[in-house]
Amino acid sequence: MHGNPAPDSYVYVTEEGVTRHYADGSVDALAWEDVVEVRIEGDEHAEIHYILLDRQGQGCVVPRSATDASFLTRLRYLPDFDLDRLATAVASPSDGYVVVWRSPDPPAPLPDLEYD
Repeated sequence: MHGNPAPDSYVYVTEEGVTRHYADGSVDALAWEDVVEVRIEGDEHAEIHYILLDRQGQGCVVPRSATDASFLTRLRYLPDFDLDRLATAVASPSDGYVVVWRSPDPPAPLPDLEYD
């Protein structure tokens, strides 16, 4: 039987966040409230990936082929998100990545630690 091969991952976008399920059973997930950076990454095959990162550098990689209007619409709700910058980065991908958005909120200060 010849059919379409199973995709290597599934991406779900909700009001709470983004989740990517891989064929091997692993999962990447990130809540929108934790997103502090959005990158666009191109590769040698001219494939585009959106990379969402939290403050610890953990994130969720979303292939452009898995995005839909709900994903792009949700990106617009990030504070001061620049759609023109995103469009430029997607239209002319390069090897490596381009940061298209960073949270305008400064990182939380580190707590004062007392040493004995």
